[in-house]
Amino acid sequence: MFAFLPILVAQLPPSVAPQQVLQPQQVRPLTGSLDAVPMFNSNSPEHVQTEGILLSTFPCTGKKVSTAHLNYAFRGRFDVFAHHVAEASSPQDSRTLYVGILLHNPGLKPVTIDVLQAATYVSQPDAPFIALPPQIDNQDGRVFAGPGDRVMNDVLRGQRQAGFPDKLVIPPGQSQLLLNLPIPVKTLTPPLNGRSTLARLRSNGKVYAASLAMYARANADGSERAPTLAEWQNLLDTGDLVRPRDRAPTPLDQPNTSIIYGRVAGVSLGSEWRSILVDRPQAKYLTIPAPGLAFSYGISTLHGGTLGTEQIQSARMLVRYPDTAYRAHGNYGVEYSLKFPLYNNTQNSQTVTLALQTPLKERSRSGLEFLNPPGREVFFRGTVRLSYKDDQGQPQTRFIHLVQKRGEMGAPLASLKIKPGDQRLLEVDFLYPPDATPPQVLTIKTLDN
Repeated sequence: MFAFLPILVAQLPPSVAPQQVLQPQQVRPLTGSLDAVPMFNSNSPEHVQTEGILLSTFPCTGKKVSTAHLNYAFRGRFDVFAHHVAEASSPQDSRTLYVGILLHNPGLKPVTIDVLQAATYVSQPDAPFIALPPQIDNQDGRVFAGPGDRVMNDVLRGQRQAGFPDKLVIPPGQSQLLLNLPIPVKTLTPPLNGRSTLARLRSNGKVYAASLAMYARANADGSERAPTLAEWQNLLDTGDLVRPRDRAPTPLDQPNTSIIYGRVAGVSLGSEWRSILVDRPQAKYLTIPAPGLAFSYGISTLHGGTLGTEQIQSARMLVRYPDTAYRAHGNYGVEYSLKFPLYNNTQNSQTVTLALQTPLKERSRSGLEFLNPPGREVFFRGTVRLSYKDDQGQPQTRFIHLVQKRGEMGAPLASLKIKPGDQRLLEVDFLYPPDATPPQVLTIKTLDN
């Protein structure tokens, strides 16, 4: 997570010792699975204090440091995700760090890359970490806190931010820049800033990709300028991985230890988790809980945090550096597209709610554990889209921005009154945001009559 939490903590009320609250509700594995779209996933090291290579899927041929290149080619649909923080190494060094994302065509014919959706923001000034209510309407898309939150909000709405072309045409054997933007720190106290980027791309030929970090170059008058394509290419050819490195992850088969998940640097497999939640395979509906009861589906469950489902949703890594995460823990940038065909099998009208919740990762055998009041740490910060027909039969699409802290139960996002024997479709879509801490659950509850 970005290190901006002290700003938020200072705005919180005095600490009250939280009490653990047990909610006896079933947690079900999320049906469906991640798709087969690869994601260029650049998140290690998170804090960047030197120039170098963040992630390269280029072949090592012709490169000075062979171990910095993972030799993975993209073709067709793929995503580019990058999430890094610039931190001045000393008060005297406030040079502007640039992040460059390079795409290369190794073939003999031009390659066209369609930029389907894309967004990139820095925390300061684009999307500062501000204190927001736990739940607020976000129909116009103007509610966000942090660059990852804002990027996911834009891509959820299918947007391509100004500054990104609709397509890149790369000549044979050449490279082009998808991104060449600064992470400024000069006027900030502390000198710390972060940039998040997500682009959904489609290529009609083989391409390699790299994310790189380089300080601004100096003009003759001492002012700063962005690095050129040739300078980025030279860094790729002659540079090494950015150091210092993040903490190495705990091997996933190592039992009874405190888990270090590590940061992700490699190619993960999966851009979207799509599912229709029903009672059983081949069924057409999801029977609502009995009045007063609830059941939940795990979201972004991970190794050591399955909430009793034994389901690990974290995307597996196709290639990675040996000192980085074994899986894409957290599924940053992955879209969850879920449909709930709710069915009322009772003889009375029932009011059914849906909520996103952030229980404690350590699940009780009897249900989910929450905190009252919730912890001080923000564990989820992002926008959710809901689509359904309201109780008058009118189609509704709502965007709701959520902020949830550790152990927060979460207020309902939607409430539907379903007649006896009726079925109502409720659709939920969101991109799992950077700076969130998994897992969460989506909870369906039938209220007491």
